Amino acid sequence: MAPQVKDYYEILGVEKKTSQDDIKKAYRKLARKYHPDLNPGDKTAEQKFKELNEAYEVLGDEKKRAEYDTYGRSPFEQGGPGFDYRTYTSGDRFDFGGFGDIFSDLFGGAGQGHETVALRGPDLVMSLELSLEEAFSGVTRPLTFSREAACKTCGGSGAESLQPCDKCKGTGTVSSSKGFFRMTQACAACVGTGRKVTKACKTCGARGRMLHTETIKVKIPPGADTGSRIRVRGMGGAGQGSGPAGDLQIEITVREHPLFKRKNDNILVDVPVTFGEAAFGARIEVPTIDGAAAMTLPAGTQGGQKLKLSGKGFPSAKTGRRGDQVVTIRVAVPKNIPERAKGAVQEIESLYRESPRKGMVKGHE
Repeated sequence: MAPQVKDYYEILGVEKKTSQDDIKKAYRKLARKYHPDLNPGDKTAEQKFKELNEAYEVLGDEKKRAEYDTYGRSPFEQGGPGFDYRTYTSGDRFDFGGFGDIFSDLFGGAGQGHETVALRGPDLVMSLELSLEEAFSGVTRPLTFSREAACKTCGGSGAESLQPCDKCKGTGTVSSSKGFFRMTQACAACVGTGRKVTKACKTCGARGRMLHTETIKVKIPPGADTGSRIRVRGMGGAGQGSGPAGDLQIEITVREHPLFKRKNDNILVDVPVTFGEAAFGARIEVPTIDGAAAMTLPAGTQGGQKLKLSGKGFPSAKTGRRGDQVVTIRVAVPKNIPERAKGAVQEIESLYRESPRKGMVKGHE
């Protein structure tokens, strides 16, 4: 049975009429996505990366591409004349008609070993609890946390002293020929760094990183809500190689308030009033997040009726414009009414021309 033919154009996600520049761009994009250093332990990504290299080794070369278009894949079969293919790893680099330049662009000097691949450090996430008042006005809080950062003694090198590697002369790579191709590998003596440690850093034990305790002041802007996140750049875990540190993300939780509830940028509050205030109307004081405010009750205000105080809500985190405060009226009924007052209550009761529950109970008129 003939071996299954792979379509190199399909592997790179391009068409046969695609230009050499666009083929290179497609390969660069996919190589970064499936590179083994960025997908440690992922066998599927490793196999995909191998196929990408195989396809680009052919389509990235105009002469080989022309032969492939004419004869198909067979002249370039793995193990065929002049083609000895292996998967690129962080310790190997093959000079396949421009591969070296591509990996150098993508990873800051491919073939230099794991330590030269610049990888961003991990983000750290912390929780911070605020009162409703602090979330409303904003607050600056000191935060103490631990993170891995570059050793202050050795600056992240892991060594007190270094010297150029004797084997690779400080380049970090050694070269050899294999078939038609020249293979460049990370120097085993210095693990691709180009340097040898003559004296290890005692502070970090040659790791280059240590757990540090940091205390920083974090400014929480007005309008924060539960689930909001504040990002402090560069205060996360240490990067690898020359990669930057990650960020510190602070996740906000706002405690419940005994009076106020928040809905988006509005504040909700229940306010009790007397029967007389509701019946005759009154000028009353109501609590707001930033102090007492006067509000007029119209005569005949009903229990459960909602009134609005414009601009007394939370500031928008995006625009700074304040929402409203929604006041729900609750009519308070006195307890232990004396006999002498019952007649007055009954007289008021007679003023109801129909039941306030009309229509709520089936069959009730």
